[in-house]
Amino acid sequence: MGITKTTGFSEETNEMAEILKALGHPARLEIVQFLIKSSSCVCGDIVDVLPLAQSTVSKHLSELKKVGIIKGTITGNNICYCLDEKVIQKIHKFISLIQTSCCKPNCC
Repeated sequence: MGITKTTGFSEETNEMAEILKALGHPARLEIVQFLIKSSSCVCGDIVDVLPLAQSTVSKHLSELKKVGIIKGTITGNNICYCLDEKVIQKIHKFISLIQTSCCKPNCC
């Protein structure tokens, strides 16, 4: 696959594209859903709920962390993950913008 052209687009647009691209994988969506349901930061439990090897889960966590959807804190040998509220707010704002613009009367 070729390199995606990002020049000429705003920083905000490129950032949202990277966030949405990261969410475009079923394993990553499952991780996000698991973190939504968790009442606190999660350490090793994520591997137990996915049908993937630990190394694969680590790669997906890394991709989510790279774009800021999740954040992690190191506790001993564990990294505990939770959703980053600021990035979740950006996603919510973007989806809300889509929702309000597509629901206009007399739209095709």
